[in-house]
Amino acid sequence: MSSIPATLPSKADPAAFRSRAEDAYTLIKRDIAEFRLLPGDRFTEGEVSERLGVSRTPVRQALFRLQQEGFVEVLFRAGWRVLPFDFDEFEQLYELRLVLESTAVTRLCEDAPRVDAARLEALSAIWLVPPAQRSTDNAQVSAWDEEFHCELVAASGNGPMTRVHRDITDRIRIIRRLDFTQQPRITATYDEHAQILNAILAKRGKQANLLLRTHIETSQAEVRKITLHQVFLARQSGGRT
Repeated sequence: MSSIPATLPSKADPAAFRSRAEDAYTLIKRDIAEFRLLPGDRFTEGEVSERLGVSRTPVRQALFRLQQEGFVEVLFRAGWRVLPFDFDEFEQLYELRLVLESTAVTRLCEDAPRVDAARLEALSAIWLVPPAQRSTDNAQVSAWDEEFHCELVAASGNGPMTRVHRDITDRIRIIRRLDFTQQPRITATYDEHAQILNAILAKRGKQANLLLRTHIETSQAEVRKITLHQVFLARQSGGRT
């Protein structure tokens, strides 16, 4: 937090103000994604401002942006509230994510002109390793898992599709991270990602898409199991899953 200046930049420096508001937006959104702010939590602009070490104006701008994205809502004369989970929306986002990633995998297996092979090589260096070299850090594997799927889409060479997929990834992050609280899920993620990558590298499109669909639907099934009790556990553990 210390990297954020304690005073608001002058109005003559709009770039600095935008940077401050962007910092506030990123930090608040991270707090929501990492369960420092849980669904239903109420807070005020002043509380956030004090915790982040930034004035209220960029905090307010960041919160209005998060409100537009469906993460928080403003309460009349009572501050702000983190919105509860909308499970129906999460399910729909997972369905759209599957469409985009399946399209990307098909392009990768067909050697589309804009395929970025270097991205696939970078993914192989993480996921195609012996079991003894696998990470056991939940947070690390969670971040790598997210990047795996984003990089598959990016490697397909379709910029607009990549941006839409990134937005979906951003929206489901808060619930997706609960999929990495158990060691068996980490092991399964390594195994499944390796199978998907090997099928892509071998240009076996139908197999790669079947593996991808099974992988995402398994994750989606885990999402359905999330309960308020698990959110309570996140609160009890200080926001760490």
